[in-house]
Amino acid sequence: MRNFAIYLSLLLGLITLTPGSAHADDSISYVPHIHGTLRPRMEVSGENGDFRFQLRNARVSLDGKIAPMIDYFVQADLCDRGTMKFLDGWVRVAIAKGLKFQAGQFRMPFAVDPFRAPHTYIFANRSFIGKQIFNNRAVGAKLSYTLPSTPLTLEAGVFNPSTIADHTPWNHTAAFASKAQYALGDFTLTGGFASITPGSTRMNVLDGCISWQSGRWLAEAEYMHTHYAHSRFKANHAYNAYVDYRLPIKAGIFNRLSFQGRFDGITSHSNGTSDDIGQLIENNPARNRVTVGTTISYIRSASMFLDIRADYEKYFYHHGVSVSPENGDKLVLEMVLRF
Repeated sequence: MRNFAIYLSLLLGLITLTPGSAHADDSISYVPHIHGTLRPRMEVSGENGDFRFQLRNARVSLDGKIAPMIDYFVQADLCDRGTMKFLDGWVRVAIAKGLKFQAGQFRMPFAVDPFRAPHTYIFANRSFIGKQIFNNRAVGAKLSYTLPSTPLTLEAGVFNPSTIADHTPWNHTAAFASKAQYALGDFTLTGGFASITPGSTRMNVLDGCISWQSGRWLAEAEYMHTHYAHSRFKANHAYNAYVDYRLPIKAGIFNRLSFQGRFDGITSHSNGTSDDIGQLIENNPARNRVTVGTTISYIRSASMFLDIRADYEKYFYHHGVSVSPENGDKLVLEMVLRF
């Protein structure tokens, strides 16, 4: 509670000192830009009718550029379902045209759906790819390069293999992540490779994604393959496909209505932990899910809007699998305020 009061006092002090914190992205200033995301929600279990309220995120970020070649980003969740978490803190330097070096704590450059921030989610709950398979922040460094006159961006980084909760251990192995993204008309093609050790076993992960956006339509399909090194545990397959249709409306303050549909799934898999004899533990059973939803929005700008969302998730398991409300059918009602 004391830490929360300190963080809140600092945030309020910054806001008081920066009444006009909205600058152009390319502005140079010692005054940071301040952004936030609030996601209160209610969930109703389809298994037994139980319900719960959550403040899923109370996320605050600071960013800025103090020189033509130097920018930074700091982000924390003051409340993630009741827990405070420090998420990101990095410095980036533009070495040459199109080439940037970044160091600190941040999300590993890999995949598409896992890389989204809460205010850019299409659905209230992330896909299995983004939550169960690859949800990784790490401490390390990366290079990114955008080819001149070519819509191709390359990223690659090396990181501590340990969790972000402890930066002190010395390591004899490392985690790696890489990503390539190419824009082709209305399509965006993304591919990547990562090698991580979230537990006691190294996991090598491949990812491929194709996105399409045209007019009011957005569609995306992503596939992820996980191989467990030096293990008899079988490889994991995960997939995610969705469509999103948006149309302008005039209903009070609201100016956009959208409809979403998603199909995603995973095969049985482990998070990398092992038992006493070194065998991987299967932590998650195979399952598929269908999600349908609708969102009504008030959009003032790209960085200031309100979404009110309703999603229903239907899960499909093999017979004999015990299902908790957390991983079963549910209705999610959520508000997302971005400012």
